[in-house]
Amino acid sequence: MLLQIKDLKVAFRMGKVDGQPVYAEAVGRGEQGVSFDIPDNSTVALVGESGSGKSVTAMSIVNLLPDNARRSGQILWRGRDLLDFSPAELRALRGGEIACVFQDPMSSLNPVFSVGDQIVETLQAHLGLRGKAALDRAEQLLAEVGIPEPKRRLKSFPHELSGGQQQRVMIAIALACEPKLLIADEPTTALDVTIQRQIIELLAKLKDSHGLSVLFISHDLGLVGEIADQVVVMRHGIIREAGPTAQIFAAAQDPYTRALMACRPSLDDNPARLMVIDDHIAGRAAQGEPKPKDPAAPVVLQVRGLAKSFFIREGLFGQREYKAVQNVNFELRRGHTLGVVGESGSGKTTMGLTLLRLHEPTGGEVVFDGKNLLTLSDAERQQMRRRIQIVFQNPYASLNPRFTIGQALTEPMAIHGIGANQAEREARARALLIKVGLDERAFVKYPHEFSGGQRQRVAIARCLSLEPEVLVLDESVSALDVSVQAQVLNLLKDLQDELGLAYIFISHDLAVVRFISDEVLVMQNGQVVEQASAEQILANPREAYTQRLIAAVPKGFAAA
Repeated sequence: MLLQIKDLKVAFRMGKVDGQPVYAEAVGRGEQGVSFDIPDNSTVALVGESGSGKSVTAMSIVNLLPDNARRSGQILWRGRDLLDFSPAELRALRGGEIACVFQDPMSSLNPVFSVGDQIVETLQAHLGLRGKAALDRAEQLLAEVGIPEPKRRLKSFPHELSGGQQQRVMIAIALACEPKLLIADEPTTALDVTIQRQIIELLAKLKDSHGLSVLFISHDLGLVGEIADQVVVMRHGIIREAGPTAQIFAAAQDPYTRALMACRPSLDDNPARLMVIDDHIAGRAAQGEPKPKDPAAPVVLQVRGLAKSFFIREGLFGQREYKAVQNVNFELRRGHTLGVVGESGSGKTTMGLTLLRLHEPTGGEVVFDGKNLLTLSDAERQQMRRRIQIVFQNPYASLNPRFTIGQALTEPMAIHGIGANQAEREARARALLIKVGLDERAFVKYPHEFSGGQRQRVAIARCLSLEPEVLVLDESVSALDVSVQAQVLNLLKDLQDELGLAYIFISHDLAVVRFISDEVLVMQNGQVVEQASAEQILANPREAYTQRLIAAVPKGFAAA
């Protein structure tokens, strides 16, 4: 057996009470610890919601935990307990026999060093390779993980690569020393479906060719069903169910496992509301069909011929035009949602930012309330901006960490003159927190005190503070686990029904787009290649590109 985890418990020291340290349990509850095995040449998946303890369990193996963590139990690596390893022995093990690939490659790759330098550094530290031998090995690794033109890419910096290529570089670094165990912590969460499929197929191929074992951490059981041999389901720090993937998918025994499988949006049906984990466990019935939208609702936004180009320097005086968005046209009606889908680099986010003039357009019109937003003066644009708001993918990056939630909500109202005084603005902010499913106590807290789903609710509340008519939602649920994602999507539908909001919903997740959208734009290389109702796009896609996007959606063990 390669790795055995026996009765593992992890707790974090939170301070002292009456002179005694106080610990918060993260893995294990009371006397119950976490136990499972990782055999040679196998893939074991740890699945569960955010906060279930799966990442803490994985990071306990190589002790990549903060100083206030306390571990107990056993982590046996080929029979030796890693809890007894010295710091020097652990350093040799990390990157050598055990390697890690994390969710966000840009937070792991050094932005000021080239890709080649970062691979060579690993080869030098663990294998002692130098000079041409190290560079040749680095080139081989990039070729092995499917990076085109690997020799040229050695000189590239991380920001010059796409998200999928960055993740491939991380996998190349992880494979540099021929590890026996690869810990992959949500390595595909923020990637579009086609790149996600490429990465999981790459991991499966590398597992077979290198004799690797993989500990794959995810909240997506559909994805896990296509890559894992064994599944370990965690919730609240303990294992709820474990077994072979085929057995788990065919006849899951635990209600939580069945709920995890069921609460993700489906490509096949479209309920009025998504059921969350607790709904499934409580046995509540799914709601029926969504309410039909008014086809004659007034048009709130018209986009005609929208274009955006970037100009890239070439040589001393030359430049090359890169057409990121070309000739985009659509109408958005009150109370309706336009879904925008496509691979990374298709232009969907650039299109959303350009119609808001967060990128200056190079052509076209965006007509809102009879005025072209692209030709407004700065003063006129400031007045219009409050009526069209945007929610970004990462709420932690868009919320000021030094502002309380109350300050984050009242500042935009003060800037735009909403509310007679500060007391009225604070009352409005507290009411908005309740509307998005938070309580008034959140008003005095800071962003770091909330989960990802709660922070996204705060970001939505901040947009609503300006009483907008249109919301642009840019990958706003892509990094959330399936249950929190369902809660936020239900919230968006409720707010749309109550306030008549119109949404432009940008996403790479076709199942999510099917649930929330009335009409869908499919973008490729900056152009709209297909445009129709959500039902029509998914039931009868005309373009080969759209068909490829749909085929790449993970479907679980039955389709593997």
